[in-house]
Amino acid sequence: MRLHFFKENKIIKDSLLRGNDKTALLMKDLFGQALLDYQNGNYTEDIITSTNISDDDVLPIPYLFRGFSEMPKLEQKALKLAKGAILDVGCGSGSHSLYLQENNKTVKAIDISKGAIEVATRRGVLHAETKAILDETDTFDTVLILMNGTGIFQELSQVSKHLTHLKRLLNAGGQILIDSSDIKYMYEDEDGGYWMDTNANYHGELDYFLTYKGEEETAMKWLYLDFETLNLACETVGLNCELVLEGEHFDYLARLTAI
Repeated sequence: MRLHFFKENKIIKDSLLRGNDKTALLMKDLFGQALLDYQNGNYTEDIITSTNISDDDVLPIPYLFRGFSEMPKLEQKALKLAKGAILDVGCGSGSHSLYLQENNKTVKAIDISKGAIEVATRRGVLHAETKAILDETDTFDTVLILMNGTGIFQELSQVSKHLTHLKRLLNAGGQILIDSSDIKYMYEDEDGGYWMDTNANYHGELDYFLTYKGEEETAMKWLYLDFETLNLACETVGLNCELVLEGEHFDYLARLTAI
């Protein structure tokens, strides 16, 4: 089997540490430490990432501090569509929140990484909390879940639970802007066929690994959803799923609204 990868290793770059309470309790927060090192001027090496179907790759830490002009078109589109009271899920270093604040938007930023929240706050994010999405109880006009955002669902069996919770967070007329990728192509052979075990889990369920400065983070689950599967899951919980934009690397941006 030949594995294919996104241009500029997009599959790895856009997989950041969001998750649930269990993940937060187990993690060492190496991601947060890497962000803190960069913020404090101690940037000496990058993060190494891999999955159960891909080899080690480099995640450049400066990429996590990029400005609007350096963001992919899907992210730029989502930020332009964001309105009202906004929740930035898995905010990382706070780049999305900072752009929104600069454009006079009200934003709450959350992440399970304490280091990330410290960095986001120091960079100027006004409202940032260490929190998992399933613990959020405030309501919003826009919920942003970017950088392969369906990863926070972790497994296909958990999608309905997360979507139901996200729906509860929406004010009347609210929207969820979420992106993901269809990684079926990674199982394509040289003849154009697909080599997938029909008895295995959904092809977008991956084990995700991170190493920083020689130390290994606790392994975590990450979920890439193709649009049709996301659309079907939305229908089951009373959400409309609209395809907003398709990227160049098998990725897409979707807008979810209550039916």
